[in-house]
Amino acid sequence: MTAREHIERAPSMYMQVAQRMADDIRRGRYQPGEILPSEADMVTMYGVGKHTARSAVAELRRMGLAESRQGKGTVVLSSGGGFLPAASVDRSIHRTSKGSWSLPEASQSEAPAVSRVSLDGPPAMLLDQQDQDAISVDRMIYDQETGARMAHRVLIPMATAADVPSLAERPDAEVSDLYQQLADAGLSLEFTEHVTARPPYPDERTALSITSDASPLLITYRITADADQGRPLLCEELKAPADTCQLSYSLTPTKAPAKRAARRRS
Repeated sequence: MTAREHIERAPSMYMQVAQRMADDIRRGRYQPGEILPSEADMVTMYGVGKHTARSAVAELRRMGLAESRQGKGTVVLSSGGGFLPAASVDRSIHRTSKGSWSLPEASQSEAPAVSRVSLDGPPAMLLDQQDQDAISVDRMIYDQETGARMAHRVLIPMATAADVPSLAERPDAEVSDLYQQLADAGLSLEFTEHVTARPPYPDERTALSITSDASPLLITYRITADADQGRPLLCEELKAPADTCQLSYSLTPTKAPAKRAARRRS
């Protein structure tokens, strides 16, 4: 039987360009705070296409060596200071002293789109509403400082809308207003966030301006539930490129469940 030969595969062209620039950064050719060559300059310098140059820049961001700043270009980061993505997405929830809900502000790039959908996949499982109808509210949001784009969706099961009719009247209200409507209906709310990641689909790459083949998509599913009955009420889905966004949470300590006393055996 012939032994299997190992064949070395050359890295993708954008990876070769990114590695060359990364080496130049480490050797001091480009100093912290300095603007890197533009995509047009890179096309001329390395004899590559514009898409290859854009992917190389995205890879440098993923490596923590540079970040893109709106209106300036791609800036070299100081050593050890750029290992986290540039856009920090605050996922905390606050309750004011007057009982109203408050969420971190996010800029919208376009008006929300409202539609009726049939629930499937993780949202259906988390809501325990497989193949049931829901109101879907889709928004595209972005970070003003970095230009990072994120897709946000709110799913309101028709069963929840039937119990709280005001949700169906204005489903595209701010999420904090949706929380308030549930609370005004006498529901005690609790929240659980599920975070996962996967490679982006082609349409997600286009919508979220993902250029790096190595960048996964962060996906969070926030379930709002009735704390008294443990019944899921809403699902919020957020999709964010991992190379430009990091998720941050404020955590509130909870009491550990009481341990059951061991039964004595007779």
